[in-house]
Amino acid sequence: MDFSWSDDHRAVRHMVRDFVDREIIPNMQAWDRAGQFDPKIIDRLRELGLMGVSIPEAYGGSGMDYITFGIVCEELERGDTTFRTLVSVHSGLNSMTLLQWGTEAQKQKYLLPLARGERIGAFGLTEPDAGSDVAAMRTSAREDGKVYILNGTKTWISLANTADTFIIFAYTDPEKKHRGISAFIVEREMPGVTTRPIKGKMGIRSGDTGEIILEDVRVPKENMLGERGEGFKIAMSALDHGRYSVAAGAVGIIQASLEAAVQYSKMRKTFGVSIAEHQLVKQMIARISARLDIARLLVARVGWMKNQGLRTTREVSLAKWINAEYAFEAANDALQIHGAYGYSDEYPIERYVRNARVLSIYEGTREIHTLLQADYALGMREDKPLRKMLPGWPFV
Repeated sequence: MDFSWSDDHRAVRHMVRDFVDREIIPNMQAWDRAGQFDPKIIDRLRELGLMGVSIPEAYGGSGMDYITFGIVCEELERGDTTFRTLVSVHSGLNSMTLLQWGTEAQKQKYLLPLARGERIGAFGLTEPDAGSDVAAMRTSAREDGKVYILNGTKTWISLANTADTFIIFAYTDPEKKHRGISAFIVEREMPGVTTRPIKGKMGIRSGDTGEIILEDVRVPKENMLGERGEGFKIAMSALDHGRYSVAAGAVGIIQASLEAAVQYSKMRKTFGVSIAEHQLVKQMIARISARLDIARLLVARVGWMKNQGLRTTREVSLAKWINAEYAFEAANDALQIHGAYGYSDEYPIERYVRNARVLSIYEGTREIHTLLQADYALGMREDKPLRKMLPGWPFV
């Protein structure tokens, strides 16, 4: 297993870090206070080829590997979780799912413009009464001639008010429980689709989070993704992609926290010396540094496996769970090092703490991932042999 980076990996890291340092970090405080960012940033992400970074060139993407996708997510979240979320939901949850499960016609119609960044994609799974318990969803899809009629509400959906294309999960056969869930490609322009923002969030304040309301939305049968009843399987495979991006993004928060803690501790003086000389401050910085290395290694393993086309369900669950916890702990230690200044938005640390907190909630709570890992260890969940996810994977 070789974790060394290629020249392309290093070039992408340099490109994205330069973009973040020049165009995101200087504006982030104002965007966070305003609760929105300049939409021109999406244009810049498209120009840089980041909206379809790991989608094959044949389908409009940049054709780069999954290690690169992880690097992009880490560097964007080093700037702010808003932008990692944008890319990871659009690309990881939506585009990669279309790539894996879509027909050739669906890929040509939907994936091409998504990978080029001409349209934005989102993922509609969570509902007011269905989060960790996916089978509790109430959204329905009733067959009617050549269409399915969708009714229901999705909530806490990233990019709900920005996206043009949604992957929506709904019951086609509710008596079959999770085996009766199907997936559909839904366009914003379809009559009966409305969205509304969710305000007052603790973190990711400049990001778009909202609800999707579906009222008698007539979706053509050819827009079913996969086969009828495969929705749960599709959702779980999509979450494997999404959790990888969250785990990689968490590394970005740890990196940003370390940079801020080191810089401040060298500048701030107490008792006649910089606080970097104090042993308890060193202890916190050492802890952040150790978490950074561990988190990067967990992401590197999953990225390598994904490049081989191997199943990563157990490994990506572990990376997402541990890295999310580490990100919050690292940001919290960095805030402690800053003292009262860390509690003010004069410095970015309080934003890191707020943003990091949600990482342990979405795309599988820490409790769900804890149970998953315990079940694997106890033999209650099959740790299936590594296998190819798709014929022809990897693409590079």
